[in-house]
Amino acid sequence: MLHRLQYGQVPPKPHTTLYHDQKLAFEHCFTRQGFDGAYAMLYHRQPPHWIDSQEEIGRHPGWSATESHARPLRRHFLSGQLVNGGSAFLGRELLLSNADLGVWFAVADQPDPALNCNADGDELVYVFSGKGQIYTSHGILDYRAEDYIYLPRAVLHRWIPAEPTRLLILEGRSWIDIPANFRNAAGQLKMDAPYSHRDFRAPQWSEALAQDQPQTVMVKRHDHLTRQHYHHHPLDILGWDGQLWPFAFPIRCFQPRTGLVHLPPTVHTTFVGGGFVVCSFVPRMVDFHPQAIPCPYPHSSVDCDEVLFYVEGNFTSRKGVGPGSLSYHPAGLPHGPHPGTYEASIGSKETNEMAVMIDTFKPFLPTVRATALEDPAYQQSWVEKGSQA
Repeated sequence: MLHRLQYGQVPPKPHTTLYHDQKLAFEHCFTRQGFDGAYAMLYHRQPPHWIDSQEEIGRHPGWSATESHARPLRRHFLSGQLVNGGSAFLGRELLLSNADLGVWFAVADQPDPALNCNADGDELVYVFSGKGQIYTSHGILDYRAEDYIYLPRAVLHRWIPAEPTRLLILEGRSWIDIPANFRNAAGQLKMDAPYSHRDFRAPQWSEALAQDQPQTVMVKRHDHLTRQHYHHHPLDILGWDGQLWPFAFPIRCFQPRTGLVHLPPTVHTTFVGGGFVVCSFVPRMVDFHPQAIPCPYPHSSVDCDEVLFYVEGNFTSRKGVGPGSLSYHPAGLPHGPHPGTYEASIGSKETNEMAVMIDTFKPFLPTVRATALEDPAYQQSWVEKGSQA
């Protein structure tokens, strides 16, 4: 996805012999788009595909039924009130869903009981709070608050929190990637991209990955779980190389753009997926025209649903929406600043807001779990008190 890496032991040429302790290693090709996309090659001490037993568990415990149809309502879900606990993979709860993307939230205070394999899609996880480690087939990835974590579809991983961790989990059901226009013809990130290769943290390699880690894998497919116990440890990896690997990206490494007047939110695009984009709002200088209005203008997004996850700071266009909350504005319905915020922004020089925005082209449906967290007053919060029609 980003650039090629190589760690540990690999043969000089793919598909050729690699011996360890006089035994032939097993090459495991991990490919995307059949064999036409990014890939990695992992070298195992033992066959990586021998499964001793498996058990059908049923539907993921955090899955929730959605509303029957999309409704033209601006909505606010108090996801900051979730205190579910448990592990990151099994304790997450589904809040919004469409065919392209699932939005989950987790409060993880325990290690995952097994290695995980999400066969339903790539994961882009925003760490709202907490820190810890993720053991993956590519090495150990440290995480901390304000990191994005990218976990490719089906990559083996296990969350181990060092402290309670709150996670916004975006499950891209086709793919998640760097925008193509951020790269040059050679595949490097361009110098005017909003980040550089140096901003991304790769897993730290260790040949002792399997030590003290479970030999069981929890597979999620079509939101159902299967527990598989492997004959050999699935992390008995000698080395790997390739361009498909998990990474961490700190949101504050995103380099925002500012213009003479207000720029559209597309300038904050950070990642793209099949049918959606992910944007990062970070502290920045604002528009510098003498008569500029820095606050976002009222807008009808007739093709996209918009979701904002509020991280910290004073969001110039919103009142009464705190850190850890999700707002949801469906396509076709005008949305814009709360009363008083539009004019109050004139003369501002900077903003300290931080938020993650998701725009989707297919309508989201909130789940039953999300509606239980809903702020019923939000839809009417744009009507100024005392105003007359």
